[in-house]
Amino acid sequence: MTTHDEYPIPGEAVGGRLPDPRSVIEGTDWAALEHAYGAAEDTPHRLVQLLDQDPEVQAGSLGMLDMSVLHQESLYSATAPAALYVAAVLNDPRTMTSHEDYAAWDDRPRPLRAALLEWLSQIVDSATYGETTGKEDGNEPGVTDAVRAVRGLICDAVLPHLLASDPAVREAALSATAALLQSPDLAGRVAEATKILRRLLSESTDRRERAATILTIGAWGEDTASWLADPDPAIRACAALSPACADNPEATRTILGALLEPATIDSWFLEPTATDPLAGNPLPHIERRLRHALLTAAIDRAADFEELLPAALASVPYGSNLTVAEDWGPLLAAAFPSGYDQGTQLTPAQHGYLTALVDRDVCWRYTHLITSWFDDANLPANRNAIRALLPGPRPPQQEQRGHQPPGPGRNTAQLE
Repeated sequence: MTTHDEYPIPGEAVGGRLPDPRSVIEGTDWAALEHAYGAAEDTPHRLVQLLDQDPEVQAGSLGMLDMSVLHQESLYSATAPAALYVAAVLNDPRTMTSHEDYAAWDDRPRPLRAALLEWLSQIVDSATYGETTGKEDGNEPGVTDAVRAVRGLICDAVLPHLLASDPAVREAALSATAALLQSPDLAGRVAEATKILRRLLSESTDRRERAATILTIGAWGEDTASWLADPDPAIRACAALSPACADNPEATRTILGALLEPATIDSWFLEPTATDPLAGNPLPHIERRLRHALLTAAIDRAADFEELLPAALASVPYGSNLTVAEDWGPLLAAAFPSGYDQGTQLTPAQHGYLTALVDRDVCWRYTHLITSWFDDANLPANRNAIRALLPGPRPPQQEQRGHQPPGPGRNTAQLE
């Protein structure tokens, strides 16, 4: 028995066309399907309520659907037809009513259409789990395959909204597109999506939107080199992060140059921090802060630690024992790629970087957090022991590099 036999999809959808919403409601045997709370007979009623004239009813309907057919990111036999219906109604004008309570954890006022796109993104993201690794996803047999079978149709519905007039809808469409194109089956749609996003980039003036778009294009492996000449330094930096630019000397110079002014990078976007995880929204395809992502790329791409040293020194005033995994730990590993050979003389770059770290008090609190990095570099995880390795005057490189965060008197015009 095939997946389509177990969980039949309305006939129009099987033919490769986005179905009429009514055909999904009437052509699906909902009584034979299930969601998190049992039989899915109530699901068509909830789906129809998405187009109610009352925003409160719409929000309540989406909340119930989220709890039932996508309960805690699990998929059910009712999930695929429900997602197909939502994809089919995205263009309905009634999905542009706004509300601020589509999810208990998110009170942003936005159109229902944006919330529906976010919901579809979560569904297709769940369906991607284990697709290329073979890991079990915990769903009932056939359920995940049924969702995967309609991803192409969902993609047809989502892509036009990348150019929507409402920024919240565009943002949600970008997230949904990124989730969809994780699928190997949809790899052929990357070029189409990239073409649409290039048009968006030529029209948008919003820095975060442009950055998120370029980071997404880069994550697909597409070339972002044309944006290395963008007038906005934040866009240049995001373009340089693309894997397609890994061997591009101009991209490496862009990253190393940006890292000379860490405070400027941090001013580009409001991002979560370790001390304030709710401070802002993370950028897509960036696991940590943008500054840390740029630092990781610089470590990977720099020819040697001497080339990396100016950026490494500039980062020291922003590091602490709590950030060791994001900044100075990987830089320490880059300074001593083969480990320190006891008794040998430090290179000027190694000497300069260790001296800067020794001078930074907050890097040496609760040393159990930093010990492994020093062990890997074959160095003592003790401030005084590191000092003992640094006799004599500081090397010229250290004398020439500033150690304080940028102040009012420093010229940062080239990065602003």
